[in-house]
Amino acid sequence: MTAELVRGQNHTLPQTRLEIRVSAGTPVVAGATLGDERGTVRGVEWIAHPGSPQLPGLEVSQQAAADHRLAVDLEALPAGAHRVTVLLALPVGAGGPVRFGAVPAPFVSVTGLDGTEIATFTLTDLDAESAVSALELYRRQDAWKVRAVGQGYAGGLAEMLADQGVTDPAELAGSIQEAVTRGLARSVAPPPPRTPEADRVRHATGSADHRPTTPPPAAPEPPEPLADPAATGPAHTAQPHTASGPAAGGPSAAGASAGGPINYAHPRRQHAAPPSPPPAAPPAQPGQPAQPVAGDATGWSMDERLYNQIWGMFEDLARAVAAYRSAVDFAESRMDQELDRALSDPRNRIGGAGDRAREAARAKRDELASRAREALDRDLAQLAAEAAVVEPALPAAYAGWGNPVWHAHRIPMEIPMALRIGDLHLPERTDLRIPLLVRLPLERGMWVDSGRAASEAAALMDTDRLRRLAMETAVAHAARLLAVYPPGEFAVHVIDPAGSAAGPLAPLVEAGVLAGPPAAGPGGVASVLAHLTRRVDLVQMAVRARAADSLPPDLDTGEQLLVVNDFPHGFDDRAVTQLRYLADEGPAVGVHLLMVADREEASAYGPVLDPLWRSLLRITPVADSHLADPWVGHAWTYEPLTIPPGSRVLEQVLAAVAEARRAAGR
Repeated sequence: MTAELVRGQNHTLPQTRLEIRVSAGTPVVAGATLGDERGTVRGVEWIAHPGSPQLPGLEVSQQAAADHRLAVDLEALPAGAHRVTVLLALPVGAGGPVRFGAVPAPFVSVTGLDGTEIATFTLTDLDAESAVSALELYRRQDAWKVRAVGQGYAGGLAEMLADQGVTDPAELAGSIQEAVTRGLARSVAPPPPRTPEADRVRHATGSADHRPTTPPPAAPEPPEPLADPAATGPAHTAQPHTASGPAAGGPSAAGASAGGPINYAHPRRQHAAPPSPPPAAPPAQPGQPAQPVAGDATGWSMDERLYNQIWGMFEDLARAVAAYRSAVDFAESRMDQELDRALSDPRNRIGGAGDRAREAARAKRDELASRAREALDRDLAQLAAEAAVVEPALPAAYAGWGNPVWHAHRIPMEIPMALRIGDLHLPERTDLRIPLLVRLPLERGMWVDSGRAASEAAALMDTDRLRRLAMETAVAHAARLLAVYPPGEFAVHVIDPAGSAAGPLAPLVEAGVLAGPPAAGPGGVASVLAHLTRRVDLVQMAVRARAADSLPPDLDTGEQLLVVNDFPHGFDDRAVTQLRYLADEGPAVGVHLLMVADREEASAYGPVLDPLWRSLLRITPVADSHLADPWVGHAWTYEPLTIPPGSRVLEQVLAAVAEARRAAGR
């Protein structure tokens, strides 16, 4: 039976290896402190937080997120530790709520490693508090118990740490929040909530009648959590998936055709009936897992079911590998402890007793690791079978360039749910690739890092070749975006100050799909930036005043992408300021950045570019393990999408974009 605790109530823990699961409905920072018999925290080495997530017997999340899993091994805690206090705090400067009274009540559960709930606690009656001590695990007469605490602090993380007896609590609180902020640039955002197909932002199919004639009343946006590398958890086998978690795509003020109203409807507001059931899987043989089926997830359309299934596979792989690594670490730790206990007795150092103790400990370690690998292999085999079924069924927006679906691609009449920008894999099985999807309309721009310091693979390449490859990557992403938007609903601008990217840009230029010739020189840079800055300003004013009809008739209210090559060369201080403005304000009104630059060279500008860097998703033109998942924080290897050698699929796709535009009179 699960114990549903109320504030102040306690419950005996039947085991010492546990998970603490947190579900907050909004991104929170999770941490834990260790206390001695009097509850005193002896120093920062007894505090686990995003900047220092691991202690002996304790591991917490590395970032903020709506859901966390904290791993606890009470027997492995440092000597003298008699209490574990779980802390939650709202992240500072993330654009989200600033008090717990404005968000759903956080829910905390203590579970065994098999997921069985032992005790739960809902943190109610919070108001102005921005930090809270959720619960504590404490030792009482050689037994461990859990107590529901729910003590909130209006002064935030610093006040809570001070109450725990931490010296310099404000400095530590600042470092924790900074660690969360640093993680933004390397995190893959988790999937957004499912939404009905009819409630996403739709683009006109040739008539303004498809759009609302007046903007609906403004509604508050749901919080957009940060991605969270949560602590390790048990493996999940590949089952039907549902997407859960914060949104990765955001609302866009993409408007109607010239002179028409802007669609202000939130793209993820749900009003429709429940989703249609997923297709049934073929019956499995007794004792065998179910045969995988493409689209075996909930959703209002096949595309949405595939999207949710891909994110489910991503999460399953992350947690399966986390469980395996955790089991191996536990086996190593247990072996070390057994050896220490055996060899601490002087009698075991004489004769063969010590050798036998070593052999026994290592044999037990090998057995535990072998069993963990067997479980992982079963999960990986099921996921590989699922991937083999899902990949051929993907629509063009989700498919790689080598998928035949691109050869029969036709420009759609509405935007898809998401776009594939690469693949992700882990070293435990490198041939099992999970598509990396980003929601459309884009909420976050991208930075293609062209520097040799970006990765080990990049360090081995010639500088000129690497920069060309980075620009070719950007061109391919721009082409995919053009190909999945309705005709005339997506425009691409290019800034190439020195004209050094003429070769990679040739497919876009020759197809005639750019909004204008690539801008070169100081005058060209200033002109494009001024044009896009003006568009952001005008649409923002229209949104605030609900006066879409007042927009100039020549203003293109479709989505805009600015591709910037070789930044920061050719950019003065004014141009840099305008780029930062576009990165901050542009996505909400349909203006997005795709930067191609060497991060090391850009650092010459100092901290002025840090906000720009953090606001963009960093990708690389060569394989690199720099992205973290939002569940357990693995370092995933990102593989950019490549065009098969000798294929002319890029030229064919761009020709289809140009033809669709001519047919639509755009």
